[in-house]
Amino acid sequence: MKTEESKPVDRVTVGVMGRGDKIKRNAPSATVPFDAELIAVVAAVTARMPRVLTLETGNSLPSGPFESAHRSLQAGVRSWVERQTHHPLGHIEQLYTFADRDRLESSGPRRVISVSYLALTLESRRDPAPGVGWWSWYRYFPWEDHRQGPPPILGPILGALERWAMEAPGVPERRERRRRYRHAFGAGGQAWNEEWVLQRYELLYEAGLIAESRRGMEEMEQERDAPPTGEAMVQDHRRILATAIARLRAKIKYRPVVFELLPATFTYLELQQAVEAIAGLRLHKQNFRRLMVQQKLVEPTEAIEHQTGGRPARRYRFRREVLMEQAPGGARLPQVRG
Repeated sequence: MKTEESKPVDRVTVGVMGRGDKIKRNAPSATVPFDAELIAVVAAVTARMPRVLTLETGNSLPSGPFESAHRSLQAGVRSWVERQTHHPLGHIEQLYTFADRDRLESSGPRRVISVSYLALTLESRRDPAPGVGWWSWYRYFPWEDHRQGPPPILGPILGALERWAMEAPGVPERRERRRRYRHAFGAGGQAWNEEWVLQRYELLYEAGLIAESRRGMEEMEQERDAPPTGEAMVQDHRRILATAIARLRAKIKYRPVVFELLPATFTYLELQQAVEAIAGLRLHKQNFRRLMVQQKLVEPTEAIEHQTGGRPARRYRFRREVLMEQAPGGARLPQVRG
């Protein structure tokens, strides 16, 4: 998205060489022109729900071109998010670079390379810019929330994937498709892996079961055996969001990044609910608290929370000193087994 004050960098060309090509001195090389874009997945946890900051009433992620005035890529993405959403960023890290040839509906002869970032923050209470809002990421991936057990949408999805498997041209292909979807979605005796968000999304894309994969098809074909599989986003923004969710679900197990999504003080219940919201899983209460104590990640404060619906609960804070003392772990997700 460009504004009047935007000054995009000069467009760049890169040489493309095949694996078997030899470099020849002074020989002209084929070039592919491309434009650089910055995209941000800004995540928060509010009222036990993981949420993402969006534009266009939930249809897109904050993004914009890398500009010559930007000191760095990270500075550029911070600038774009704050300019478009009026929301400052806290913790931010590079996520992934997307450069697939067919990732945009229409990019012409130029390749668009998107450098994505994951930002963790607290949801702002200030009035957002028009069209800017926070949405649950389960709005886009309703099959990913298993906190109350397998979600109802999972049954129709598995049924549609089985039909897709049966449409394969031969027996080996049918078996392979069936193996893949059962492995990805924890069906047929396979275990559910909460980190495989991107694999599940891309399998649904390949099977033609999400809106992005049906763009450009006839209306009759779009409706064929397709269960409701979440809200679509522009271009490949839902794929980028899936990548971010997978990264965050994996990272909370080995780094204490969950505390970037919490206020300065919190109860054990609020901490556990934040981890559950991100992972989409219900955790074992006593085992979770035991892990927090063993890893010395939190320490008590003098504050007491009385509005718990039960006994008053002590509030805790994250021990940032632990980052200097050792390589801290994450939540490890001691799940409640159904």
